[in-house]
Amino acid sequence: MKIVIAMMKHETNTFSPVVTDWKRFENWGAFFGQKALEKYENTGMPIAAYIDLAKQAGADIVTPVAAEAMPSGIVTADAYDKMSDAILESIDAGCDLALLDLHGAMVSQQTMDGEGTLLERIRLISPDLPIAVTCDFHCNLTQKMVDNCTALIGYKTYPHVDMYEVGLQIGKIVMDSVEEKCNPVMTRVQLPLLSHTLKQGTDDQPVKSLIKACREAEKEDSTLAATFFGGFPLSDMPDAGGSTLVVTDNNKKQAGIKAQEIADLAWQRRSEFIYHTSLLKDSISQAKTLSDYPVILLDHEDNCGSGGTQDVMAVIAEIIEQGLDGVAVAAVYDPEAVKEMQKAGIGANIRLSLGGKISIESLGIDNSPLEIEGKVRVLTDGQWIVRGPMYTGVKVDMGPTALFDTGKVKIVVVSLHHEPWDTGVFTSLGIQPEHEKYLLLKSRIHYRAGFASIGKKTLHCDGKGVTTSRNELLDYKYLRRPIYPLDKNLDQDIF
Repeated sequence: MKIVIAMMKHETNTFSPVVTDWKRFENWGAFFGQKALEKYENTGMPIAAYIDLAKQAGADIVTPVAAEAMPSGIVTADAYDKMSDAILESIDAGCDLALLDLHGAMVSQQTMDGEGTLLERIRLISPDLPIAVTCDFHCNLTQKMVDNCTALIGYKTYPHVDMYEVGLQIGKIVMDSVEEKCNPVMTRVQLPLLSHTLKQGTDDQPVKSLIKACREAEKEDSTLAATFFGGFPLSDMPDAGGSTLVVTDNNKKQAGIKAQEIADLAWQRRSEFIYHTSLLKDSISQAKTLSDYPVILLDHEDNCGSGGTQDVMAVIAEIIEQGLDGVAVAAVYDPEAVKEMQKAGIGANIRLSLGGKISIESLGIDNSPLEIEGKVRVLTDGQWIVRGPMYTGVKVDMGPTALFDTGKVKIVVVSLHHEPWDTGVFTSLGIQPEHEKYLLLKSRIHYRAGFASIGKKTLHCDGKGVTTSRNELLDYKYLRRPIYPLDKNLDQDIF
């Protein structure tokens, strides 16, 4: 058996000014051929699960590409073509099976449905090829994606700590279908729901109950996989938002019933998917009253893990204004500031114009630098390996990195975007996060993978940025309407 195994992943924030060209994929990890296999086997990724399954089957493995970029703006045509063409060429060369590690929210210059377009093109080359697909919990699932693969599944965790497991699950299903042990059929139900990402944590309600419903469905005879997708609301494309997908063994009726049951449960609890904001100054004032440390402060509206610029200084400025002491920040994106600190050297006291370098026109945000004085404490190359439960074993590259210390606030400054979901973002610079009073993280939910066991209290800091949970601030042009909660008078009978 010859198996093509590939990874092509990007969560596209169409409101983000951060360019997603091929260089951005290379910065995070873009590999071809044998190098792709070597980089991702023995990790916690779906592609690693695929590789293990293929080896167990004694198959010939072809890995045309494994590429991922940190979430950002629309993917350039060149970058999309490099990845998709590599996969298509391998399929065209002939294979018995394809195992694909995708995201589900890729928007490129030539298609709003990056994954659906890829799968459709594969089907044109090989109409009967068995194809397994893993997608992110934030997949904006399209019918084109469902129609052009054999079986598809999404992560059941956010933060995503079950990527390897779902890869094994869907890979086994499709490999069993090759041996005629099962006949996967699928039904998708799309919800008129554009939920706020801050309300999508799978340890929280209402999603916790939906994941439980999916797991219960998978225990029933002939149900092979059940997924609730929270969707990614920051992709302005027609299918953005929530959906369900159920895969059964040759039982289309049951797939439809179960997919609808889970979707109905989500719709009944739709009001719980709305995040209610508070004043930034009030959140920081509350932090000052707490004494059980560390306290986690989330600068969630500038989360590069959802396409944020990671250089909006509003929350940090408020922290300094209110005199919060004992704060460690991860991380601010400012390559220019890192170069200044490298030039000054460790131990130097300097003044920086930190952050505020990237214009945010889509939301009309005034993104200005923060004038700040402090000492250069640490300089590194920004490279380390994830040891926590999310992206386990993957090598992180934050680019040249510096630790800037104002006396009360220690700020990790990076040259490549990286969301702080693992404690390595601090420990790689000599900071022990469990011993800090406050941890300010430019993250939303993923921080829980590495920091949930450390933090004694978590406060949301509603600052500014293109990863806002206030979807009403976004100028949608292509999103299907009506949709809740943008259209709050949406009648329940419409679904």
